[in-house]
Amino acid sequence: MSKPHGGKLINRCVFRDVDLNDANVVRVNADRAEDIENIAHGVFSPLEGFLCRNDLESVLDDKRLDNDIPWTIPILLDLDEKELAGAKEGDTIFLTHENGMVSEMEIEEIYTIDKKKVAEKVYGTTDPSHPGVSMTFNMKDLIIGGRITLLKEGKKPFDEFLLWPKETRILFREKGWKEVVAFQTRNPPHIGHEYVQKTALTFVDGLFINPLIGRKKKGDFRDDVILKAYETLIQNYYPQDRAVLSILCTSMKYAGPREAIHHAIMRKNFGCTHFIVGRDHAGVGNFYPPYAAHEIFREFPDLGIKPVFFRSFFYCKKCGGVVNEKICPHRGDDIINFSGTAIRKMLKNGEVPPPTMMRKEVAETILQFDRMFVE
Repeated sequence: MSKPHGGKLINRCVFRDVDLNDANVVRVNADRAEDIENIAHGVFSPLEGFLCRNDLESVLDDKRLDNDIPWTIPILLDLDEKELAGAKEGDTIFLTHENGMVSEMEIEEIYTIDKKKVAEKVYGTTDPSHPGVSMTFNMKDLIIGGRITLLKEGKKPFDEFLLWPKETRILFREKGWKEVVAFQTRNPPHIGHEYVQKTALTFVDGLFINPLIGRKKKGDFRDDVILKAYETLIQNYYPQDRAVLSILCTSMKYAGPREAIHHAIMRKNFGCTHFIVGRDHAGVGNFYPPYAAHEIFREFPDLGIKPVFFRSFFYCKKCGGVVNEKICPHRGDDIINFSGTAIRKMLKNGEVPPPTMMRKEVAETILQFDRMFVE
């Protein structure tokens, strides 16, 4: 099992009741509430709070925190002056969300950022059509850095699928899994996904299927659809003692290669030793080369989790199964590519994709939903 990133699993949970009547309270959005809980439970280890300026600048310029630990995605709290309500550096504020989450925050630093620089460094573009760039440009003017303490957890959908790093580490140990490969997903599984997962699982003790649950872009599959589809796949096509399904509550940034490193770090904190990286991991549109997320791992020999790279794979009629270009000599009409667009179109039209693309049981599970996609 891997050590937590930075050497220690962060725990910023001190559950207690607090009187907020005379306190400086700031209501945060769902994304920030997820960040707070991920910090508190160690998913974002070694972070203990939202980034201050030195760490942010180091992340942007060097892809590392100020202490030289690899880190690629800024975790920032943005507020406006009205929300800050006169609070200054050294003060304590309380962050709340409508789901019941309550957190205490020690304000270490209040600063501003160059949003254009942040977008360019993190996403490699300042094009506002990129969802991450748009999100950055829409950030509020003040950035608040400092440690957080989670006082009360919020109620979240799909809690029955939620395991925190402390829990997964215990679970993997109980199962006797020393080597665990993680699979990041924001889609229901097709045959290609199953091929990747099972190929990687062949060489380790267990598979950790870890779908992202949170804000996604329009047209993405809904969270409930993804989870039910994976439940069906695991029940029908995986040994019971070799696969674990658990959600990760965080939003997609669509930051391509930088987000691939971030995704790997989070799974390292869950206890995974290996992380599957496919074609165009965490990409969107045509903003990143197909294998940029593979190449960036060369910059991090000290990451502490081993990437498992998969290039393009497809179904070959002559070979009679899912293959890749390294092991299959056939081309042309013999090849059926796994087109997410084509699968979406068939499901949207109420059709079951052919067995060369998706398991019949998985497709039928998806088709039970009236609403399959984020609107």
